[in-house]
Amino acid sequence: MLDISALDLIIKETIEAIERSQAQIYDIAENTRIEANQVSNELAAVKDELNAVITEVDKLELAEKRARLRLVEVSKDFNRYTEQDIKAAYDKAYNLQIELVKLREKEKVLQYRRNHLEVSLRRLQTTVQRAERLISQVGVVLTYLKGGLYDLSLKIGELQQTQQMALNIIRAQEEERKRVAREIHDGPAQSMANIVMRAEYCLKLLDKDPSKVREELLALQNIVMLSLQDVRKIIFDLRPMVLDDLGLAPALKRYFASYQEQYGLEIDFHFFGQQRRLDSTMEIALFRIIQEAINNIKKHAQVKSAKVKMEMQPDKVMISIRDIGKGFDLNSVNVGKEGNGYGLVGMRERVQLLNGEMIINTAPGKGTHISITIPLQDQEPGSRT
Repeated sequence: MLDISALDLIIKETIEAIERSQAQIYDIAENTRIEANQVSNELAAVKDELNAVITEVDKLELAEKRARLRLVEVSKDFNRYTEQDIKAAYDKAYNLQIELVKLREKEKVLQYRRNHLEVSLRRLQTTVQRAERLISQVGVVLTYLKGGLYDLSLKIGELQQTQQMALNIIRAQEEERKRVAREIHDGPAQSMANIVMRAEYCLKLLDKDPSKVREELLALQNIVMLSLQDVRKIIFDLRPMVLDDLGLAPALKRYFASYQEQYGLEIDFHFFGQQRRLDSTMEIALFRIIQEAINNIKKHAQVKSAKVKMEMQPDKVMISIRDIGKGFDLNSVNVGKEGNGYGLVGMRERVQLLNGEMIINTAPGKGTHISITIPLQDQEPGSRT
């Protein structure tokens, strides 16, 4: 059977891993956005610088063109211009050419940086957009998983609880069959074997000493009556016929009277509300719950009396079972294991099957009070199955 606690741990670790991944994706998006802003700022600065260089290149090209024209003009008329004028015109044209080459190289470098930064910026912006979409998608998945996986865990837990309840019911049925078989074997079966032997003895007495047959028949009659009482008790434990004939409250009254006669435990029973028939399954379940509680009092409370109150309202049945016995520590009672829990497992399971609630108030030396509430919203007054 699947361990629900292990499943819950797996679900928790899975969600935490997804949340960590979401946080990491968010960090990547934020860092990429910061880098994109830096690249955008750098790109703007490069564009400004490139525009300034282009403007300077345009001016320098015009000046260089004028310098070359001046050089041509000076070189054609040696009589008018001196060697010093020619040299000055040449130096100016040469220097302007050198400076123009430098500016053009700088312009190319800036254009390359601009193009590279534009590509990087587009790539970073695309990464930011993808990261934001991924964060959104992970958020949707995370929301679904938080709800879906926890619901799945709860449903699996409920199914396992139902399965365990069914197994406990089957186990209880098997234990009940063993108990009935043991009671029949130790009681009526032994008595019937004894009846057969005594009947054979009576047949022999008819031939040898007929005067003693009457005495043996009287003894045989007594054995038959005791066997009949045992059989009726077993039948009552299996299914009290008075429950089908008269209903829950009369069946409980007769059961408490028989219990006091057999075990000496006096049950002070009070019924409130209007008596009406419930579904047969509901009636037998309520009867078994009270029966188990009374058996617990007899076994563990060490008292000679107890009180049982039942109130039947239109929409619910309320049951109170109280004793002033030795009580017990409810927290120390392991109600989840077979053979322990003062019979509370069977009672709780029956109450749960009826969609009811059971509250136990007890403490060592303080007695025990069990309150049970069973809803009847689907129960029509006087309905029978």
